[in-house]
Amino acid sequence: MAENQSLDHQSSPEEMSLNPQPPPSSPSSSISTSTVVNGMTLEERFQLVRSIGEECIQEDELLNLLAKKAEPICYDGFEPSGRMHIAQGVVKAINVNKLTDAGCRVKIWVADWFAQLNNKMGGDLKKIQTVGKYLIEIWKAVGMKNLDKVEFLWSSEEINSRAHEYWPL
Repeated sequence: MAENQSLDHQSSPEEMSLNPQPPPSSPSSSISTSTVVNGMTLEERFQLVRSIGEECIQEDELLNLLAKKAEPICYDGFEPSGRMHIAQGVVKAINVNKLTDAGCRVKIWVADWFAQLNNKMGGDLKKIQTVGKYLIEIWKAVGMKNLDKVEFLWSSEEINSRAHEYWPL
């Protein structure tokens, strides 16, 4: 599973970029830019969230989302497959910190079943889950903060708990 970061769902128009640009202005917009969340204005939140992604296809949608929701939900995921390289560990922690600082909640999917399907760790689910727990601890150790706004979801648990909804899809 490739690592993706987006707001509300994977590959959404709210994708972000590394080249922060001012949000689009619209004279007909009824969005209040004076609202402060976590001590940050809407513009500051927008710039912070915008700074972590490769591109933002619809900046106005991202701005509207941040204006309407004090705690938008962001998703990311990873497949536990062995050792983590330094950039993966540090960069994910930095980006999650930026999102939580901007008032977002972050859900990180641990794709343990997908790692098993891809024969990671010899296809042994217990080993894969041990590696997943290890990677989570690495992110905490390198400084992932605001953990009350970060939730790790295991694909095996979530799919099993709602199998009647998942499998018919």
